[in-house]
Amino acid sequence: MSTLTPLRQSPTTDHSIIEFDVRTDEMLVNMGPQHPSTHGVLRLVLRTDGEVISEVVPHLGYLHRCAEKVGENVTPIQYIPYTDRMDYLAGMNMNLAYSLAVEKLCGMKLPEKANVIRVVIAEMNRIASHLVGMGAYGLDLGSFSPFLYAFREREHILDLFEEVCGARLTYSYITIGGVHDDLPDGFLKRVTNFLAYFKPRIPEYHAMLTNNHIFVKRTAAIGVMSREMALSYACTGPMLRASLNREAGDKAWDLRKLEPYTGYENYQFEAIIPPFPEAPTEARVGDCWHRFYVRMLEVVESIKIVEQAIEKYPKAEGTHRIEPPRHLTPGECYVETECPRGQMGFYVVGRPNKENVPLRVRARSSSFCNLSVVGELCRGTLLADIPAIVGSTDIVMGEIDR
Repeated sequence: MSTLTPLRQSPTTDHSIIEFDVRTDEMLVNMGPQHPSTHGVLRLVLRTDGEVISEVVPHLGYLHRCAEKVGENVTPIQYIPYTDRMDYLAGMNMNLAYSLAVEKLCGMKLPEKANVIRVVIAEMNRIASHLVGMGAYGLDLGSFSPFLYAFREREHILDLFEEVCGARLTYSYITIGGVHDDLPDGFLKRVTNFLAYFKPRIPEYHAMLTNNHIFVKRTAAIGVMSREMALSYACTGPMLRASLNREAGDKAWDLRKLEPYTGYENYQFEAIIPPFPEAPTEARVGDCWHRFYVRMLEVVESIKIVEQAIEKYPKAEGTHRIEPPRHLTPGECYVETECPRGQMGFYVVGRPNKENVPLRVRARSSSFCNLSVVGELCRGTLLADIPAIVGSTDIVMGEIDR
């Protein structure tokens, strides 16, 4: 709030001139959870001095509590549906991360066919997830059309997922030992048709957002996160990669490249990091524009991976799934995978008496770390920049508040 104290009044009679001394007070403002730009149950408490933000404190709310504790009271296969509810925009990737952890604990080696199917499904889900991130980000900044375009394309992917598992959001398709069912007849042909339909539409997204003058002004040089800040907050995924610089010798930190799983070492694709020659002149590495653009380029790389997996599938050996052991192996394991929002890790401890219920289950959430840096990114910015910064993190609250 501000107070206006008159300092001097002009002695003129017709047009009085009054000078004011403006003093401002800090004010606390609640943003969310009803605000659409907070993406769900997130509540932000903003400390403002006029339009300038001095502090942002996230409050997580209550969404999917005790998910990890549930994992210590059910069998691994029974827990698969709970992983769907963590990052519910990338349920297939959540299924995969937990399944790999249990398989590592039990020493399971999957057939090639199961791995190829997992790659197809996981990368299709990555595309669907980034489409939601792109469309919702446009909505955050006042552009409705990209949201409709993104959901139009996403519907095609959900139709394909419905074919393989009967669900459109919480899939439970990737499971311990492989995938629940083999791909239906003609499925890969329909995926190929979708990709042929989808690729020409990617330039439309760039025309609507990436190269849009208003979008660039709202995102370029806003919420700049340095490489050091990203590492200190343990940010991963596009959040981290957008703050790296290939010309400075930084490695593109992508687990599919650096610590490959599910056969990713057999695919040709690029891990995306700046600099980008097509970046606007006012953009800076690590800003909101770069975080958005990294995701857009990752969609193109996912298309390449899916196309390669489609070629591998007819020649892949083995079946879509092998039967897991009846009991968990005593011991512990930790596995991280590269999910759309960053590295999702699961820690599983088997019981000494070889029961089939884990002793401990813990999840390492990428969105939790990515959200933790928001307070520092928003400090000193304007109130209107908060939706741009929070939207650029592409968080999902189910993964954070578990």
